[in-house]
Amino acid sequence: MTGTPRRPDVPHPEPQHEEPSLEPRTGRAHAVFPTSTDQDVDLATARAESCARRVAASSPAARRTWLSAVAASLEEAADHLVAVADRETGLGAVRLSGELARTASQLRFYGTVAADGAYLGATIDRATESSPWLGRVHVPVGPVAVFGASNFPFAFGVLGNDTASAIAAGCPVVAKGHPAHPETSRLLAAVAIEALARAGAPDGTFGLVTGFAAGTRLVDDPAISAVAFTGSQSGGMALRDRALARPVPIAVYAEMGTVNPVVVTAAGADDLASLAAGFVGSFTLGSGQFCTKPGLLLAPAGRGIADAVAQALRDSGPSGWALTGPIAEHARAGVAAFVAAGAEVLQIATGPAEGFGVDAVLLRAEANAIVADSPLVAECFGPVAIIVEYRDDKELAGVLGRLQGALVGTIIAGGDDPDLSAVIDLLSPVVGRITVGDWPTGVAWTWAQHHGGPWPATSDARATSVGAAALDRFTRPLALQSVPEPALPPSLQDSNPWHLPRRIDGVLHLGGGDQ
Repeated sequence: MTGTPRRPDVPHPEPQHEEPSLEPRTGRAHAVFPTSTDQDVDLATARAESCARRVAASSPAARRTWLSAVAASLEEAADHLVAVADRETGLGAVRLSGELARTASQLRFYGTVAADGAYLGATIDRATESSPWLGRVHVPVGPVAVFGASNFPFAFGVLGNDTASAIAAGCPVVAKGHPAHPETSRLLAAVAIEALARAGAPDGTFGLVTGFAAGTRLVDDPAISAVAFTGSQSGGMALRDRALARPVPIAVYAEMGTVNPVVVTAAGADDLASLAAGFVGSFTLGSGQFCTKPGLLLAPAGRGIADAVAQALRDSGPSGWALTGPIAEHARAGVAAFVAAGAEVLQIATGPAEGFGVDAVLLRAEANAIVADSPLVAECFGPVAIIVEYRDDKELAGVLGRLQGALVGTIIAGGDDPDLSAVIDLLSPVVGRITVGDWPTGVAWTWAQHHGGPWPATSDARATSVGAAALDRFTRPLALQSVPEPALPPSLQDSNPWHLPRRIDGVLHLGGGDQ
């Protein structure tokens, strides 16, 4: 962690680099923070590297204890953290209080996943006359660089899913704070470092760096073994390209998001009022700053759905603030690009004039305008959505076939809808998650969750940044052959001291997962 904030109006020696803490409701700077120097980054990665073996060798149950301690400390500091995050994001105390509670629950959840031990995939084949003894287990990859998101300062920030799942998997983390909420990031880091030390985690298990230059240096550092990123496609691709250009390339797990489609079937169009209110509530939630925001509504023609949604947006009241000035500017530019590509504006809910106010905008486009490389198939981050009315199943299939990969697709269907299975089949190649009757702007942190999707929604469609399988990103398989029992890791020892579920000679043995 680096730097002490200074009031922007108080003379102070200028650091080489700095980032302001801005208030979205006014656009004014509350404080200015110096960012990490090269030496700060090198120290953070060196500390992570020095403790990596001890973190990897720790029992899964110990990591559960560490993460539970961080969760408890977050809850103890909730009032102050929420107040600072609200000032820096404008998201509101109610939303942020719920998000902080979610973050604490996430930390405990990933600790539970670690202690369960199934993620290790411990497998043993005993020696036979024709084959040697073999053991296979997933081992931690080493220090992980985490780039938190702007839109969820707690749940997807420096102590979000990526950090929690990496530590649960046995990897130290060096997080890069987001410039949209620099003070919040620093406070979270301080809470985590103190809680981890108190819980007995090795020094260096978690660290923080700040600033753009620090982020690139972090990816370049040979101590870093993997990168997790949540943000824009341009940012994710820049990190991936940089990581691949290293002398020893490393994986970048980038969750970037694109246009998440909603398909309304003929039977799903019967309750217009509920459909329209639900869609407006989802695409404007949090000023549209969700990676799961539904950006495209595909509706059957001739049912009056476009008019109903426009009315629902009129009835929704004024829009809110973007997290940053650039996000607000990009949303306005996105609307202009949509119009230039042939879309028409149906309705606008005006945002605040002060600060980073952003309008909520509903547009309509023709189905034949949805083509590859059109701005209409690109994400517009913010409260902006497009309606396309399809005439028949063939036209719907054509539109879905021309979309980019996305995180989630939603189907609004009737009760025993005969079209449901066919639409699921059409969406399956395009998205990583399909919801039926549920709006997409909510991602449960559970055992079965998959928060990823085909390119360019993520850099690896097989990986998830939320849910139990998130740990898999930060491990790699290791096979051990004919290794004497005393030299085996606990996960493969006959005594099974960690009480792991293991497959032995093809038979699954449940170990209790309590050590």
